[in-house]
Amino acid sequence: MERIREINGQLLMYRDTHLTVDFHKQVATLDSKPMSLTRKEYDLLALLVGCAGMIVPREEQLMRVWGYSTQIRTRTLDVHIRHLRQKLGDYAGHYIETIFGVGHRFQPYDAARYTQPHTDTQELALSA
Repeated sequence: MERIREINGQLLMYRDTHLTVDFHKQVATLDSKPMSLTRKEYDLLALLVGCAGMIVPREEQLMRVWGYSTQIRTRTLDVHIRHLRQKLGDYAGHYIETIFGVGHRFQPYDAARYTQPHTDTQELALSA
């Protein structure tokens, strides 16, 4: 998978065959149609996409999206994952993998790319 990042290391955009996440504009599209996501749903999707291929532990998701401490036990994460899966439709099973008792992993769809959202003159660094 190829990732293109700004010099400061911030991801700009994720794009694959079906899903696009624009981290700069904070919007997501599925099959070129805007996804209607709540703020927390977008934040959760952005976190998982930003860590594509890696398992993101439940505790980290709760801390980074909701600001909860690691001692909190809540079903909030499960509810939001369920809503994200519903909104991802037929692709949900491919994109979001549950690692029972650990967390979730976002799996890119075929040739995923992290790219620059617009054609301006920002310097980019290519990293593997």
